Amino acid sequence: MTPATGTTRRTVLAGAAALGAAVTLPLALGPVNAYAASGEAGALRERWHTLLTGGPALDLSDERIAAAVARTGRAADTAVKGLDPARTDGLFPDLTSTTLSNHVTTSFKRLAVVATAWAVPGTPQHADPALRDLLLAGIDWMLTNRYGPGHTRFDNDWDWEIGSALALNDSAVLLYDVLGAERLERVTAAVRHYTPDPNLWRADRQIATGANRVWVSTVVAVNAVLRDDGDGLARVRDALSDVEGSGANSVLAFNDSTDGTAGTGEGFYADGSFLQHYKHPYNGGYGKELLNSLSRLLNLLAGTAWTVTDPDLDNVRTWVHEGFEPLLARGDVMASVCGREIARPSKQGHASAQTVIEAVLRLIPGFPGEAADGFTALVKQWMAEDTYRDFLAVTDPASLVAALDAIGSPVPARGPLTVHKQHPRMDKAAHHRPSFALGISAYSSRIYNYESIQNENLHGWHLSDGMVLLYTDDLGHYSEDYWPTVDPARLPGTTVVAGRPADSAGQRTTSTADWAGGTALPGTTLGAYGMELRAYGSTLRGLKSWFCLDDVIACVGSGISGGAGTVETVVENRKLGDPSAALLVDGVPVSGEPGWSARLDGARWLHVEGTGGYVFPEPATLHGLREERTATWREINLKYGTDAPVTRPYLTLWQDHGTSPEDAGYFWLQAPAASAARTRQWSAAPPVELLARSGAVHAVRRAADGLVAANFWGAGAAQELSCDGPASVLVRPEGRTLTVAVSDPTQLRSSVVLGLDSPGLKVVAADPGISVTPSGRGLRITADTAGLHGATLGLTLKRS
Repeated sequence: MTPATGTTRRTVLAGAAALGAAVTLPLALGPVNAYAASGEAGALRERWHTLLTGGPALDLSDERIAAAVARTGRAADTAVKGLDPARTDGLFPDLTSTTLSNHVTTSFKRLAVVATAWAVPGTPQHADPALRDLLLAGIDWMLTNRYGPGHTRFDNDWDWEIGSALALNDSAVLLYDVLGAERLERVTAAVRHYTPDPNLWRADRQIATGANRVWVSTVVAVNAVLRDDGDGLARVRDALSDVEGSGANSVLAFNDSTDGTAGTGEGFYADGSFLQHYKHPYNGGYGKELLNSLSRLLNLLAGTAWTVTDPDLDNVRTWVHEGFEPLLARGDVMASVCGREIARPSKQGHASAQTVIEAVLRLIPGFPGEAADGFTALVKQWMAEDTYRDFLAVTDPASLVAALDAIGSPVPARGPLTVHKQHPRMDKAAHHRPSFALGISAYSSRIYNYESIQNENLHGWHLSDGMVLLYTDDLGHYSEDYWPTVDPARLPGTTVVAGRPADSAGQRTTSTADWAGGTALPGTTLGAYGMELRAYGSTLRGLKSWFCLDDVIACVGSGISGGAGTVETVVENRKLGDPSAALLVDGVPVSGEPGWSARLDGARWLHVEGTGGYVFPEPATLHGLREERTATWREINLKYGTDAPVTRPYLTLWQDHGTSPEDAGYFWLQAPAASAARTRQWSAAPPVELLARSGAVHAVRRAADGLVAANFWGAGAAQELSCDGPASVLVRPEGRTLTVAVSDPTQLRSSVVLGLDSPGLKVVAADPGISVTPSGRGLRITADTAGLHGATLGLTLKRS
C-alpha cells in the first residue's frame, strides 16, 4: 500500500514550517507500530478488526470481558433470526421494502452484528462454518438484489452512501479471509459506486460537511484498506481537513475560526456548540457520531504514512471538554442538543452517552500527557456516576478493554461537575450543581427551533420555547418512554398557546427575534440567561429570563401577550418515579391519585417529592394535574417508532395567563433537589428579590451577598445598574471586590454601555475590549462586543 504524494492541507493552509508542530496520534487500542510507506494493508485491516472485536487476545478469564463476549453472541442470536438467502422478497422477512432505504441499512447492520460474533473468540458463533456460509450467502443476496452498481437507490441517500456502506465494510473486514477475491471485488465496487469520494455525498454530489464528511471518509478509508489503496487513504486524511476546499469544510477547524475558511457553519464552534443541518444544535446527535467515527479513523491511520497531522486536531480537546462534558448529566446527554434522536426508542436510556464515552476512550492514547489524563479523569467519572446504566455491562469488547485500562489508571476521576456553561452559538445553557443539573433551550434568528425530518420527532414543537430540563437523582427520568408520553404542549419552562399543532408544524424555523443568550461568571455557577419569545404560527410574544444563582433559579417573565387561545407558562412537568410522590402546596399535601386536578389559588410554595421546591414570592394561581399518560413511539416517529402502548405517570404544574393576554408575567424561584423544609424556609424569606420586570429589563438581587443579575431587553435601569440597550449583566460583590460580567445576547451590537451607580470603585482587571470612565457617583463601563457572538466579557473592581 503506497501513499499518494502531493499537496496536503498543511502546505495549503499552514505552510511547510507547521510540520514541526504536527501531533502524531498512536491511537490504536492495542500496541501501535509505525508502518513504512509500503506497509501492508493487512496490518490496517487487523487494526480495524481489533476496533470491531477487541482483538485476538481478549482475556476471557476476566468476568467482565467474558460477559461482553457473551453479549456479542446474544446480539448475533437476535440479529440472525429470519435470515434466509433463499427468500426472494428480502433477506429478512421484516425488511422487504423497496421504498424504505433503512431496510437496506438494517439488513447490512444485522449481517455485521452476526459477523462480529463469528469473529470474536469465545462466542458460540466463533468460526462456525455453517454461519460463515450463511453470512456469505447473505452478502451475495444483498449485492444481487439490493445494493451495488446495478441497483437504483431510493429514499434516503444516507442509507446508501453511509449506513449500508459502513456495515458492509465492517462485515468485509470481519470475513476478509473467507470472502474470496471475486466477492471482495463485488463488495468494494458496490461501496465505491455509492461513496467514491470522501469530500462529497448524495446523488447530486454535494460537499459533505460535519458528521457526514467523517462518515463518508470512514467509508472510503475502510474500502481503501480492503483494496490496498494508499491513494484513497491520503484522500481521506486530506478530506478531514478539506484540502480540496482550502479548509472551508474542515471537520477539525472550528467553524468560527478567524482565518476566513469557515464553510457552511456545520460542525464544532470554539464555545463547544455543534450545528448540523445548517442551524440545528446537535452535539448529542450528529456531534457524538462525528466524535465516534473520527476516533475510529484516527486509530486506523495513526503511526502510518497517512497519520492526521493537522494542527487543528488539537481542537478535539475543546470538543470534549466544552462540547460534551457540560452537556452530560450523570450519563444522560441533555435532550436539547439531541435533535430528532430524542424520538427514537433506541436512543433513550443513556445510549447516546455510551457513544461519547467509547469515543473518548479511543482518543486517550493519542493525546499524551495532560490531555490524556484529562480524558481519563473524565471517562472514569462518567462511568462511575451513571448508576442507571452500567457502561461496563453494555459496551462492546474493544471499548471494554479500553475502559478497564482507564479504570486501572492512577489518574483520579474528575469528580462531580459544578459549572454554569452557556453555548451562545446554539442558544443553549447548562447549569450543574452537586445535587442537580439544569438545561435551558432557546432559539433565535440564528438557530432553528427543532428538527422533524424523515417522519421523526413529529411533536417537537416547543423544544426551544424556553424548555427547562431538570436532571436529579432520578437518572432514568428522561428514559423509559419519556418523550412519547410527556405532554408535548406543556414542556417544563415553556410559555405556549394551549393546543396541539399539526405533526412537524414549524420545524426548521428560526425566530424573528435576535435576543437569546446570557452572561456567566467564570469559575462560578452564576449565570443570567434569557430569550425573547416570538412563537411560531402565533401572535404570542414574551420575555423570559432564568437567573441561575447556584442552587436557586429565578424565573422571570413579562410582556406575555397575544396568542389566539389560552396562554400557559409551565412551571413543571415531571415523569414520576413514584406515581404517588407527595405534592405539598403551602405545606399541605394534596391527592396523590391519578386524575387529580385542581386550581391552586394564592400559592406561595410547592414541593414535589424527589424533584424539589418552587417558591412564589408573589402568590400565584397555579393549576395542577396528575395523570397516567399513554402513547406509542409511532406517534412521534413513523420511521423508527413502535406500536406498543406505554403508560407513564406525570405531575404537571402551570400558570394560566388567560386567552390572548396583554402584558402578563410571572416570577418564581425554582429550588431543584431542595427539601420541603428548605423550600418553606425560602418562602418565608426569599433568597432572591425581584428588582425589575418590564419590557426594558428583568433584574433580581440575591439577599445573601447583594449580587445583581439583569437582562436588558432595551435601554433601561434597575436600581444602581443601567444599560444603553440589549445586554445581559451580572454584578457580584465579594467584600471590597466587585466582579462585573456582560454580554450582548443579540450578537448584533458593536458595544454595550453600562452605568454602575456605586461610588469609590477602581479597576483591578479587565478583559480586552472593556473600558471604564467616571460617571456621576459611579462608573461608565463600555464593552466592545463586536464579533464576540454573545461571549461574556469580565471586569474586576475594588472599593478604595
